[in-house]
Formats: sequence, structure tokens, C-alpha cells
Amino acid sequence: MKQEAADPIPISLVANYMFCPRRAWLEAVGEKVSSAQIAAGTYGHRKVDRFDKAPDADSFQAVNIRHEEWGVTGRLDAARMTDDGVIIREYKATPVKRAMVVTDAMRIQLALQAACLKDMGFEVAGTEIFFITHHRRVEVDLEEEDYRDAKRAVDETRALIDADMAPQPLEDSERCMRCSHVGICLPEERKLGAVRHRVMVSSPDNQVTHLATPGAKVFSRSGRMVVYKGGEQLAAVPLNTIQGLQVHGNTDLSSGLIRELMWRDIPILWCSGTGRLYGWTVPSYGPNGEARVDQHVASHEGRLGLAREFIIAKVHNQSVLLRRSSKDNPVLEQLRGIEKQLSNANRWQDILGLEGEGAALYFSQFQQLIKPRKCGEWQWVARMRRPAPDPLNSLLDFTYTLLLSDCVRALISCGLDPHAGFLHSSKRNKPALALDLMEEFRAPIADSVVQSVVNNGEVKASGFTDILGSIRMRDVTRKALVAAYERRMATEITHPIFGYKASWRRTVEIQARMILGYLDGTQSSYKGIRIR
Repeated sequence: MKQEAADPIPISLVANYMFCPRRAWLEAVGEKVSSAQIAAGTYGHRKVDRFDKAPDADSFQAVNIRHEEWGVTGRLDAARMTDDGVIIREYKATPVKRAMVVTDAMRIQLALQAACLKDMGFEVAGTEIFFITHHRRVEVDLEEEDYRDAKRAVDETRALIDADMAPQPLEDSERCMRCSHVGICLPEERKLGAVRHRVMVSSPDNQVTHLATPGAKVFSRSGRMVVYKGGEQLAAVPLNTIQGLQVHGNTDLSSGLIRELMWRDIPILWCSGTGRLYGWTVPSYGPNGEARVDQHVASHEGRLGLAREFIIAKVHNQSVLLRRSSKDNPVLEQLRGIEKQLSNANRWQDILGLEGEGAALYFSQFQQLIKPRKCGEWQWVARMRRPAPDPLNSLLDFTYTLLLSDCVRALISCGLDPHAGFLHSSKRNKPALALDLMEEFRAPIADSVVQSVVNNGEVKASGFTDILGSIRMRDVTRKALVAAYERRMATEITHPIFGYKASWRRTVEIQARMILGYLDGTQSSYKGIRIR
């Protein structure tokens, strides 16, 4: 990552570097997170972040500062003028019952703030930390050594963000478990083995919201997404509970809602009523820009190991899904043989040929996933893509689009380009990397959802229309399928690699970050998901 020398470094980034170099790297490349700690800190700063309010004429809040020679910039939470000079106050949130400890990172931050004020021509009379949780003030006496440490920390931080490779995560550090960025850093997962600590999702209750009512009009009002049709309000969803928005067919979104979702970094995916993904709307500022450049180079050069792992996991999961329905299925042994051959394949042609052979065997037995009493109602001939010639293929087409959308969202969240892939070609302008990532999830998520809705009677064979040989889902069928898919994505499993509980949607995001880790040099290899 190349940083021009003239660009100032935020003081907050230096403080993050003191806590953990990798966390500073993640901040520098634009990774954003939401956590209880960050929310507490933001709430605690709600008063001092207001420019127009101050306790008295000698007090100031949210003051921008800089140091020209050191190349740092920042903002004072609060400052008070006295006869001896400026007293700096920094507000810090601490977890309940934690001691009011002034850490090294806090001292560095105060030293940098004081150095900035001195460089701007002001005398500094004192510095202090106000611990919001305890409502107590602690005076901090800075020494010359603190200023030397601060300057050294600035230089080390600049060297870090100018480096070409991401720093390695901390090794078995207790700091990881109280770090707001642990869910995207995944420090223990980089070894691609079982981990001791479960990584918590920042917003586990947030879900993808689907708009599938033709002719509906949607806009934002009072922090909610409101859905209307024919003058009647159909739904009102709090914006802070939306992880992603997926629009199916002819639904109108107001420009205000689109803008609000972009401000909140919530992606919007646009699909046709028949289930084809047309595109997505995201902010122009995303994380990991340099890694994205490296991704395009790697995509052009090719990464055989990545492509092979996607397909090995896919074939393995297909065989497991068939085995769950019938242990005596005649193609199971053949699929296991293909999986072994893939492990030793060193040519693109061999990998693609074995993938095609495995897919043909799997879909020749797809009828075995349907309960015998349902087979007469749900006929299966072969896997045929758009237009779907029968209801089962129509269900698969739509569910694969839902899965593709989740893979696009996961890749966008970590700053990767969904179009620059390693297995699928980008020549046809398809989201190649998203298609790569979804390969290992087709059987355990998409195919499993279709199997469930058919066998449980959630959808009926009569819930489709036939238009000149093209089978399409009726509205009730589409909504039932979306509901079943969302239930599946929210289902927690024991992660096959790391051993802790995680939802399927979180598992998809973890795999996207494993791809990122392989590309930025944090990991030596990539390992696909293999269900049991």
C-alpha cells in the first residue's frame, strides 16, 4: 500500500497502532465495524462532538488540530484555556467494572494532541482523561519520553500503512477478544484450524430484507424503511436492522432511501422478478483498495490452488447431500473418486473436466433428494438453466440467485471485486468471484433449501405458471422460497473448519475473508467448506 508522504496520519490511527498493528492496518484500508464498544464511545462523545455548544467562553469542543512536521492530524474532544495554557481533555469509554487505567495508547494520543497544539503555537498546561463509564477525571503528566514515544509511533504507523503486505494477527493475545475488529480480522482463523474462541458477529440480529411485492413504493421515514402499495402501508422496517436490501422485480425505491442506505454502507441488490441478478448499489468508498488491485493481478495470472479448492469443496458437499438421502446411492463412490482426483489435479482443463463430470453425476441423482411420495408431483429430467423447463429447475434458478447475492454482499463487505474470479471467467461480464465462492455453498444451502420446501410442502407444483415452455414462480411460491432461504441462512452450524457456532450467512462472509487473507498474504492457502 502506497501512501504519499504529504498525507497526514490521523492521531486515532496511531492510537490503534499502539493497541495492535493489524487493527491499524484494517482501519487504514477502510474496514469499518459496529460494536458495543464503538457505540458506547460514540454515545459518550455525543456532547463534545457538537461544535455549537461549550460550557463557557474559555472552553472548546471538537477542535481540529495538526502537526505539520510530524504529518499528523486529529481532533480534541475538549480543551479549556487557562492563564498557564490549554488543558486537553480526552473522553474514553470503559466497560462496566473495569478500572480507570491510563494505557500506553492513551498517553501516546495525549502526547500527540499536545505536540500538535505546541506546533500550532499554543502552550499546553495539562492533559487529562475523563472516563465516561465512571464519570471520573484522571490527570496525566506527560514527560519528554512520552513525546519521543509519540514521534516514534507516528513513524512506525506511517511505515505500516506504506507496506505492501498486511501485518500478521497477534498470537494468542487477550487483546483480540476485546477488540472491535476481531470479527473481520479473524486472528485465530488464519491458521485454518480449530480455534479456541468464538468470534461474535457485530450485528447478529440484522437480516437481509427482500422487497418482492410488484408495484410497491418504498421510502425512508423517521429511521425506518416504509413500504406502500395502493395507499396502504405494508411494512415499516427499522433501518438499523437491515444488513442488506434485495429488490425483486418492479418495486420503486425513493432516492432518499437509496442515499440513506449508501450512507449506512448497506448494499442494495437488484433482481428481476424471475430471479436474475442485474446489479448492486454500494458507496464509492470501500475497504482494501490495494488488495483489490492485487486481486485483479492474481485473477489475470491465475491461482490454480484457489480454483481447485472451490471445486473440491463443491463435489464433496454434493456427495454428502446425496448420502444424507440415500447411503446406497450408486454415484457416491464415483463422486468420492472425483474428489480425490481433484486433489491431485494440476491443470485447469483437468479441474474443469472433473467439475463437469461431478455435476453430471450429481444432477442425474437429484430426484433422490425428493421424497418418494412427492416424486409424482415434482418431475425431474435434468439440470437445465434459464428458461427453466420445470418447477424444480425454476426453484434452483431462483435460489442460486439468492445465494449469489449473498456471496456478492460478502465480497463487497471486505472490499473484493465480485467480478475478478479464479475459476469462472470474467470475459462474459459475470460476477466471477461471487460465482467461485458460491460453488462450495450450492449443495448445503441452495439445493438443501429447494429439497426442504418441496419435501415439507411449503411450495406446491401448482404454484407456477407456464409461459411458452418457460416455467415461472407465482408470487406466493417466491415468497415462501425466500422465507425458507432466509431461515437457512440464519441457521447456526458448527463451523467445519474452526469448530465454533456460526450462521450460514456468517460462514459465507468468513470464507470471503479467507479469500482476502490469501490474497493479502495473511494466509498461505485457502480451505473450502466441507460439510459432514
